[in-house]
Amino acid sequence: MTIMETIRHRRSVRTFDGSALRPQDAEKILSYARQIENPYGIPVSFTLLSAREHGLSAPVIVGADTYIAGKIHRQAHAEEAFGYAFEKLVLFAQAQGIGTTWIAGTMDRPAFEKAIGLKEDEAMPCVSPLGYPAEKMSLRETMMRKGVKADSRLEFARLFFDGNFDTPLSETTPFRDALEMVRLAPSAVNKQPWRVIMDGKKAHFYEMKSKGYVDGRGWDLQKVDMGIAMCHFALGVEEKGQECRLMISDPDLQTPQGVEYVATFEMGT
Repeated sequence: MTIMETIRHRRSVRTFDGSALRPQDAEKILSYARQIENPYGIPVSFTLLSAREHGLSAPVIVGADTYIAGKIHRQAHAEEAFGYAFEKLVLFAQAQGIGTTWIAGTMDRPAFEKAIGLKEDEAMPCVSPLGYPAEKMSLRETMMRKGVKADSRLEFARLFFDGNFDTPLSETTPFRDALEMVRLAPSAVNKQPWRVIMDGKKAHFYEMKSKGYVDGRGWDLQKVDMGIAMCHFALGVEEKGQECRLMISDPDLQTPQGVEYVATFEMGT
């Protein structure tokens, strides 16, 4: 499948068929994880974990024993780098027929952090189960998806803008497919915090901040969501045969209250 098809077909899976992750699939996942890069150049370390072996639990997950956890050193842009790298892994798993879902809060976090040997200067933003989707969702999963309106996304014109935040972007833009991949990206409680201003061949990414997503040490979970969105955009642009270079170069545009500049992609041939 193309990247667009993979993104369109993927959904968060919380109900699995109970079978163990096949060894060959586990090796594919780990092999791919070792080569994942992100445009910030910040390494992300991935570890496969057995729930039974390590005493792990995530109340929203049914029928899966294998999890993958990622950790990263706390530093500037670590959140975006993590989101970018972890989403590449999630999309790879989808292409192999393996179900995943991002879990940040609904898990026994101390047990997971102990299992991966998390250090004081590291963060483990999220984990995901890995397994084969059940034919039918559990009632718990069905209700959870309804609660966050998991199958809904904001309209194109509310997310993407032409030159400034006052002018919605036309869907005839040559970057429509890549932006549609951004629109379909997953996010914590489906908040969809990304906003993008197109400026010629530059895409300026902004975070629409919501309360309650920054911890006491300044870690911003919604910047992980921004990394996911930027991953989708870059993959979409590259699939069209164009280069996509990340830069931190704030264009100093007027922004609505609560909106913060994150990064810019510059496209080339």
